Amino acid sequence: MRPDGKRARISPRVRLTDIAERCGVSTATVSRALSRRGYVEADLSRRIHAVAVELNYPLPSSQAGRRVLLAASGPAMVDFARSQFTLHVLQGIRDRCAVLGMEVETRQTEGPAEVARLLDEGQGAADIAGLLLLTLDDPEILDRAFAAEKPVVLVNGDDPMMRLSSAAPCNRSAAALATQHLRALGHRRILFLTCPGRRTIARRLDGWRDAMGADHDPALVCEVADWRADLATQTVARRLGRRDFTAILASGDALAMGAYAALAGAGLRIPDDVSIMSIDGLPQAELMDPPLSTIAIPMRAVGATALDLLCDTIADPHAPARRVELACRLVRRGSDGKTPK
Repeated sequence: MRPDGKRARISPRVRLTDIAERCGVSTATVSRALSRRGYVEADLSRRIHAVAVELNYPLPSSQAGRRVLLAASGPAMVDFARSQFTLHVLQGIRDRCAVLGMEVETRQTEGPAEVARLLDEGQGAADIAGLLLLTLDDPEILDRAFAAEKPVVLVNGDDPMMRLSSAAPCNRSAAALATQHLRALGHRRILFLTCPGRRTIARRLDGWRDAMGADHDPALVCEVADWRADLATQTVARRLGRRDFTAILASGDALAMGAYAALAGAGLRIPDDVSIMSIDGLPQAELMDPPLSTIAIPMRAVGATALDLLCDTIADPHAPARRVELACRLVRRGSDGKTPK
C-alpha cells in the first residue's frame, strides 16, 4: 500500500539490460558488478549499483526471510507526524525489503538504554539480520552499536569515528547548492534559518557558509528552538525588526512554512520582497503560495541504500565501514527570484 492508502501499481520487472542501457555498458559488466564476481572498476561498479537501487532491481541477497530491526528516535517519529520526512525514508526501506524478501520492524527508542535493549534483542534472534538506527547519533549509542554482535547501519546520520556504515543525504553540498543558486540571482544577504543540534543539520550550515564566501556573516544565522512552523514564524517575525537580508534559506521545509507566515504577516511578498528556499523537498511544498523552491532530498533512496549497506556488511563483516552521501537536486518553483532593486 502507498502512504496515501491506495494500492500501489505493480511496476514492470526491471532487467539487467535496463541497467546496462542506463549505464552505457554491457549486461555482462552489470552482472559482474552486482554479483561481485569478476573485476569491474570501482567507480563504475558504484554507479551500476546506484542505478540498480534507483530502479529497485533485486540485488543478490542471502537474507530472504530474515528481519531487520529499525530503531527510530523520538524526534524522528515526531518528524513523521509533522513533515513526513521519516515516512518517505521508511517507505524506501520497506520497498527494498520487499524486493529482497526481508521484513522490517520499527521501534521508537529514547536514549542509549532503550537502544541497548534493542541491540540485545537483535543479538538473541537468529532471524534478525541486523539493525538500522534512524536519526540516532548520540555518542553513547554509537559506542554500543559498534560493540553489538549484529551489524548496525545508520540512517540519516553518521559516525564521526567511521566505525559504522551510514547512508544520508549530502547535507553540506545541498545547502551550498541552494546558496549558490540564490547568489546567482543576486542575493548577498541570505538568512540561514535552522534548528541546531544534529551533526547532519550542522553540515547544512557549513554548506551555506562555504557558498557565502566573503559575504558570510554569523549574524545571518537565525536559530529556531524546534522543527515547528509556528516557532519559525515567531523567530522570523522578530528578525524582521532589522531586515538586513533579501533571501531566506531554511534548513527544513517546516521552517520555510513558518517563514512564509511571518513574511505574510509583515505584508511582504514572496519572492518580490524576499526570496525563500528550503532543503527537504516534501510533497506539500508544492501546495504553498507561491510553491516552495527547494533542494529535494532523495528520501526513499536514503532508506533503500541503508538497507543495501546492511546486507553488504552482513556479507562481508570485515570490510571497511562506508559513509554514503546521496546527491540532492535543485527544484525551482515560485519562491525564488532576483534580489529586489
